[in-house]
Order: sequence, then structure tokens, then C-alpha cells
Amino acid sequence: MTDTNKPEQKEEHHQTDFGFHQIDEDRKVDEVRHVFDSVAPKYDLMNDLLSFGTHRLWKRRSIREADVRQGTKLLDIASGTGDLAIAFAKRAGAGNVTATDINREMLTIGQKRLRQAGVPTACVVADAEALPFADDAFDVVTVSFGIRNMTHKDRALREMLRVLRPGGRLLVLEFSQCAGWLKPFYDFYSFRFMPWLGSKIAGDADSYRYLAESIRMHPAQAPFAKMMEEAGFTEVTWHNLTFGICALHVGTKPDL
Repeated sequence: MTDTNKPEQKEEHHQTDFGFHQIDEDRKVDEVRHVFDSVAPKYDLMNDLLSFGTHRLWKRRSIREADVRQGTKLLDIASGTGDLAIAFAKRAGAGNVTATDINREMLTIGQKRLRQAGVPTACVVADAEALPFADDAFDVVTVSFGIRNMTHKDRALREMLRVLRPGGRLLVLEFSQCAGWLKPFYDFYSFRFMPWLGSKIAGDADSYRYLAESIRMHPAQAPFAKMMEEAGFTEVTWHNLTFGICALHVGTKPDL
């Protein structure tokens, strides 16, 4: 028998940021997927244009810091079109690198590029907040320009910790908080030039406006390092790149 006098319970909706806007948490994955579905065909070209090629230098720093050797088991999260996965696969050898992304459109491009580079690699569509891999499976985990788009960064970091072997390292390459003197110029570039160029080259100003906003919503260097420590990482450090426009955070999974 149904108690018709029982007050109806309202479903609780938690909010999260989508750029400068607040949306229901359960919508963010789909909204982010829509953005990257839209930008995928011109993603590499736009990266070169918007960063004047500097993103390649940032990625090289990440590659050096990862110190991948033959036989290193590496997981590349938010692998996208596969720039870093290609470099890591060439160093680690066949079968040692796994590339993941939540966006199938981006990962399809990445998988094609990996084959063309002669380093066919396992590519898995996966949510970083619920990785489909065993505990202690990888020596190194990397995520580049992806963690700021995740709904629960703390949950994703704990998953990255889980799949790392004890003593393994996480490298997070992400846009961060630039030096104060640069901020007025960087704001003009981000909020005016980026959407304008996005409309001209990719036919999508809104997605590039979101990408600029998402950078500002991502924690600055020290708060993000603290977030990594709270997830369980030790020896957390970061390196500012290009006056802090980008930062490379590195943390270690403690030995048992």
C-alpha cells in the first residue's frame, strides 16, 4: 500500500562548473564531450595556432620528466589525438602504452595517428573517474590538458593513484595561473582572440570560449598540488612553464 500522505522526496542535484557557468554535475560529461566532438577535426591545427607551437615544448618537457624506458608500463589519460602517446610508445616499446580518452571522436583520431606512426597502441574509451584497469597496473600515468575538464578531479586523482604501482609517478600537464604582469594580456588573448580564431578556423567560437573559461576555473599551482597530496600522492612538485601559463605537476605513489 502506498502512503499518499508521505511527503515527496526531491532528487538532489549537485552543481559543478562548466566554464564560468554552473550546471548539474550529471550534465558535465556530455557537455564536455560535445565541446571536443566539435573541436576534434581542427584540434591539432588550433593548438599550434593558439600556442604559436609552444604546446610542443611543454609536451617535450613532460616527456623528458616522465623518463620512459623500454618496458615502462604507461597510461596516457585524456590522450586525445595522441601526441604524447606516440612519443611514449616509441620509448616504451610495443604493448606497453595504453591511451584513454572519454571522447571517442578524439581517440579515433589518436588511434589513426598511432598506427600511422608505426606504434599501434591499445586505445580505450574510458572515464578517468572510473578507470577500467587493475590496481598497481602502471609505472607511469600521464594526463595532459584534460584534468581541468573532469567533473570530480579528486576522484580522478584517486583513480590514477590506484592504478599506479607503489613508487610509480603521475605527471599532470595543464594550464595554470600565469604571472601577474602577464594576466591582462593573457585575458585579452583568451577571451577575445581565442573565440574569434575558433570561429574562423573551427567554426565554433563557443567551444573555445569554454576552453578559455575552464582554464580560469582550474586550481592554481599550489592548490592543485595540495589536491594531489590529499588524493594520496607524495613528493608533489610542479614546474611552471612559460611564466605559469602552463604547469607540470609530478607526484609519486607511496611505497607499501
